[in-house]
Amino acid sequence: MKQINRISTLVLFFAGIAAVAQTPVPAAPAPAPLVGSIAGHPGWPVAKPEDVKSPEAILAAVYSCISGPKGQARDWDRMRSLFVPDARLIPARETTAGHADAVILTIDGYIARSNGRMTSAGFFEHSIHNDIEQFGNIVQIWSTYESRHNLDDATPFARGINSFQLLKDGDRYWVVNIFWDAESPTNPIPEKYLSK
Repeated sequence: MKQINRISTLVLFFAGIAAVAQTPVPAAPAPAPLVGSIAGHPGWPVAKPEDVKSPEAILAAVYSCISGPKGQARDWDRMRSLFVPDARLIPARETTAGHADAVILTIDGYIARSNGRMTSAGFFEHSIHNDIEQFGNIVQIWSTYESRHNLDDATPFARGINSFQLLKDGDRYWVVNIFWDAESPTNPIPEKYLSK
């Protein structure tokens, strides 16, 4: 009799497990998408119309915002006005031989990370070659840059490529992302991205 009770108990136990395993688990709700427009960000700085009237203008404005001599404060509100509030600035970085990672920053994260370096040593960056492509409301700019501590430095201390993604919004452009990688001895910039 005890043997029958044990078997009955085991059968009920495994039947219960099977029932639980077959009960569908409700899916977690999908996170709400980030919306980059300023509608949800009251008080976001307003851009100067001349800074955002074309892909070339917004590109020049970004380089202007981050450039300046040692000790000069940057106009970070002007910088913010060029970007959708949820924009990302993403430097690629080498981790170990043959591997890389991406450091994903918000605009304020980028400012906190870069401000001290730029103002303590001086920092000037400008493009030397740009490839611009546009379809509808999306724009891609492949912008080769040079960085110097002083405008009159004979050679740059760094070069690389910035990949800008822009949104065309009526009569203005917004920066959605900048993704970049720096030149190195093992990663030289190809000639086609250096020619004028």
